[in-house]
Amino acid sequence: MTEQRFQRRHRIRQQTDFDRVYEGNAYAADNVLVVSGCENLHNTSRLGLSVSRKVGNAVARNRWKRVIREVFRLNRGSIPSGFDFVVRPRKGAQCDFHAVQESLPQLTSRVARRLRKHDQ
Repeated sequence: MTEQRFQRRHRIRQQTDFDRVYEGNAYAADNVLVVSGCENLHNTSRLGLSVSRKVGNAVARNRWKRVIREVFRLNRGSIPSGFDFVVRPRKGAQCDFHAVQESLPQLTSRVARRLRKHDQ
């Protein structure tokens, strides 16, 4: 059985890593999420979260973070490996688990395709 926990090695925590993802200029968006990404030197993908105060109060921001982390954890098999992704909610979007679960794997795959295409 594969490890299901969301461990530290699956998280982007340092500002330099966030900056590297944003400098990559590879992103995909829909009406729920905006996902930025870049390649990393690891064999797993890592997740960074950027949930601003514009989303709402602390309760709303923490709910967004919990939902995105859980969807990333549950869908790790369908998310391309070898990439760093920074995810943020779209302005005005509602925090719905099923919408995030549908959106996150599609957007990460789209970002990974763009990055692979750019490398060729």
